[in-house]
Amino acid sequence: MNTIDQISIHFNPNQLQILNICLGFLLFGVALEIKPDDFKKILLFPKAVLVGLTTQLFIFPILTILFILIVKPATSVALGMVLVAACPSGNVSNFAVKIAKGNTALSVTLTSILSLMSIVTTPLSFSIYSKLVPNSEILRKSIYVDPVDMVITIIQIILIPLLIGMVINWKFPQTTLKFLKTIKIISILLFLSFIFFGVFKNMDIVQNHLGSIFFIVLVHNFIGLFGGYQFAKLMGLDFKTAKTLCLEAGIHNTGLGLILIFNFFNGIGGMALIAAWWGIWDLIAAFSIAQYWEKRTFQIA
Repeated sequence: MNTIDQISIHFNPNQLQILNICLGFLLFGVALEIKPDDFKKILLFPKAVLVGLTTQLFIFPILTILFILIVKPATSVALGMVLVAACPSGNVSNFAVKIAKGNTALSVTLTSILSLMSIVTTPLSFSIYSKLVPNSEILRKSIYVDPVDMVITIIQIILIPLLIGMVINWKFPQTTLKFLKTIKIISILLFLSFIFFGVFKNMDIVQNHLGSIFFIVLVHNFIGLFGGYQFAKLMGLDFKTAKTLCLEAGIHNTGLGLILIFNFFNGIGGMALIAAWWGIWDLIAAFSIAQYWEKRTFQIA
């Protein structure tokens, strides 16, 4: 077993509870921008929504397994990659799509659908694809996760905050608009502060192993971005939509991944480091691409 498979990044029960609350508050802030009409927009671009869902739920996880078979990373790193691929797109993708002059309405619709679907799709996807990771049986047995427990946790930290935020936005739209920006800033700062606290607390582990996962995350993220764009073009979608699906596929809610890792996978080193660095790198890569597209005046063939 690789060294990185044998280390753990720990949070005590109180810290885990705070982390759960931080992510729940972050998603509550996201939900304050979601309206029932966002789901009706599926009817405006059904093909794009179907392609986006197919990319997230099938294309990217399958490409992830192929990448794992090629590079043969440590088992816990590979399982972390599978979990990241199983997580829904991150809410920051909506902002990146707006900068890139993509289809923001499509981005919001996809993020909303995938976040709600993650109650089922995240545990199911991880359960299916993790079995395809070579030599992972022993490690998977040592960190056996009850899918029902995982579903309950996802309901608590994703579904409930999302529903509360959507109801408040629906009932009190003017009040919501007044406090929206402040709530979003506070929620993001709280969550990032806690993540950085966790990284600082385990700095020796991060310093010793970041080099081994840096390239893996870089390429894995590129596969998501490139795969999302190319599959959209292959399906005959326009450039604006392809940009949107590229960023949706390249930005994942790794905050959810981290919470699942700390709650169910004993903070196992490779998984935690992959999810943590993914959460930083996907923002760097996606916003760099978004800025590039914002300034570009011609289309990619």
